[in-house]
Amino acid sequence: MPLPVLYSFRRCPYAMRARLALQAAAQAVEHREIALKDKPAEMLRASPKGTVPVLVLADGTVLEQSLDIMRWALGRSDPQGWLGGDAAYRNDTSDLIAQNDGEFKFQLDRYKYPHRYGLADGVAHRDMARGFLHLLQDRLAQHGFLAGARFGLADAAIAPFVRQFAHTDPVWFAAQPWAHLAQWLQDFEASSAFARVMEKHPVWPGVVASVA
Repeated sequence: MPLPVLYSFRRCPYAMRARLALQAAAQAVEHREIALKDKPAEMLRASPKGTVPVLVLADGTVLEQSLDIMRWALGRSDPQGWLGGDAAYRNDTSDLIAQNDGEFKFQLDRYKYPHRYGLADGVAHRDMARGFLHLLQDRLAQHGFLAGARFGLADAAIAPFVRQFAHTDPVWFAAQPWAHLAQWLQDFEASSAFARVMEKHPVWPGVVASVA
């Protein structure tokens, strides 16, 4: 049976978190790295919205949302227990990811790319994003990870976006009073899991790599 096909872009935080879950599940895929300015026709036929990640399953089913890809992969195999045990944990995780993908992502985009939105700078949006980061700091101070005592779905889903925020102005980020958040991000970036999902692939079509 052919492998699922993953259309991805290395630096996209949505694609990054999908790759993290596929790796955690040891789910092999045919990785197709795309160029955002020259999206392949095959990807656009599968998912006309034209954003990554997109996972095309062997039966033709198309998963075009990163969280759907994460849950599909972990639903097949979850050896590290990322999906958690009880309903309260799952609801808490879902709520936290929704905050990240909603208000925090809105502010992050305007902080990182102010000129796309007709802004002179993104400072006001940086400051509005701080509330969510303080929430993460408080959680990490209590539990070590975002939803408990071990790395899970919330950490994998949110870390790529916090990383993007932190790298927008590393000096400013390092000066903020969130030591637990900074250490969590540092540990994530130093992990073997992160190193593996950030390996470079040639732009497809070209050499196709199978990853797990």
